[in-house]
Amino acid sequence: MRVPFAQAEVSVLTPETAPAHSFTDAEEAVAAIIAIYDRATTFLREHFAEVMNGAEPQGRYRAFYPRLEMTTTSFAWVDSRLSFGHVSEPGTYSATLTRPDLFRNYLVQQIGLLMKNHNVPVQVSVSDTPIPLHFALPEGAHVEGAIEDRLGGPLRDVFDVPDLETTNDDIVNGVAGRDAMGRRPLAAFTAQRIDYSLARLAHYTATSPTHFQNHVLFTNYQFYMDEFVTWAKAQLDDADSGYVAFVEPGGAVTTRDGATGTPTAKMPQMPTYHLTREDGNGITMVNIGVGPSNAKTITDHIAVLRPHAWLMLGHCAGLRHSQSLGDYVLAHAYVREDHVLDDDLPVWVPIPALAEIQVALEDAVEKVTGLEGYELKRIMRTGTVVTIDNRNWELRDQSGPVQRLSQSRAVALDMESATIAANGFRFRVPYGTLLCVSDKPLHGELKLPGMATDFYKRQVAQHLEIGIKAMEALRDMPLEKLHSRKLRSFDETAFL
Repeated sequence: MRVPFAQAEVSVLTPETAPAHSFTDAEEAVAAIIAIYDRATTFLREHFAEVMNGAEPQGRYRAFYPRLEMTTTSFAWVDSRLSFGHVSEPGTYSATLTRPDLFRNYLVQQIGLLMKNHNVPVQVSVSDTPIPLHFALPEGAHVEGAIEDRLGGPLRDVFDVPDLETTNDDIVNGVAGRDAMGRRPLAAFTAQRIDYSLARLAHYTATSPTHFQNHVLFTNYQFYMDEFVTWAKAQLDDADSGYVAFVEPGGAVTTRDGATGTPTAKMPQMPTYHLTREDGNGITMVNIGVGPSNAKTITDHIAVLRPHAWLMLGHCAGLRHSQSLGDYVLAHAYVREDHVLDDDLPVWVPIPALAEIQVALEDAVEKVTGLEGYELKRIMRTGTVVTIDNRNWELRDQSGPVQRLSQSRAVALDMESATIAANGFRFRVPYGTLLCVSDKPLHGELKLPGMATDFYKRQVAQHLEIGIKAMEALRDMPLEKLHSRKLRSFDETAFL
């Protein structure tokens, strides 16, 4: 009778550990990180393949994430205009890292800033955080449930599996503190948290995280996605557009030279399309569907990719008699009645408007509509947006909701915008909202099929064009200007 592995004497087998090494060159530091990560994941993949092919486990197979560490002893004053790339006081700061192939340019940039601003080396070593087997496998690979039958016991007796106790948002929520060695966080996310989100992104969007671009548009209607697909494919016909590929759910990729892959026959929960540029500064567009839960879910995961900006382009209920269907609302404040972020970001925390985003959106509205100054007020209101978690709020007693809407000076109501903005604030991702009035329930104009069809035909293309032009303006903005200091606290991680 076979003895279950867990009951046998267990030895821990690990790859050869490279000694810690200091670097004064960011490119060399990242090369060392890549070497450690590749060695660790190759070790896990090879031994998993052996076990899957029937080999008897020789012990527990364990490999570890790379660690980046920096120590400074100086209170040296750095450029006060910078919101990232430096630490606030002396100490040792560290981060576990994953997927250095995906984050290579980001790591070179962030490590280079640390070296420049503090004039100190960084240290690259092997951490004490195990890499779960699931996160070491290639994208698209899965751990078969049948492996436990072959092992005679649980998978976790032989390989490490994801650990939700150490996969959390303590750093971005400001409650992480120092680790057991007294080190402070250097980055906003741990390696396991990032790997978890990369896997979820692939699940929800049916596209690889490698395709996501630095500028992300969210919408709550497929009409916008259809328009984006048409526009994106036209961009590929323009050799001067700077865009090089268009990626659809399922991984189908279209370039000027042709297409590879096949779009998925079954759409994922949140269909996502990517119009890519060589430098990653293209545009990703996500249909998040309806509701704050979806809005939180997708931004929780996209945040680990450290995008440069995300914008919400959606429909809303206009709350003022002076508004007309098709008018725009540029959000400069939010009332949060979505409830999905209350435990992570209390409702008393203000979500400020970001000047860089607001200007880009307003300029884009002017360019597309041809209106400016006082004339622009005919079709656009700047004001407070309320986000709720009850789509049929109109069917309840109106006295309470209407009073709150009036007290807040709200001009529009939807189910996603405040969630996306609040998570942008929480994750230090520049955010903005431009909505289009599709109904006025307080004034007898409900969203009905015939009215909606006419509205969509007239307004969707223009609304999307405005969002794209705003993103292209933000793309040309220096990163240190776009990432506002409003998003950073007095005790921040150095990494963006």
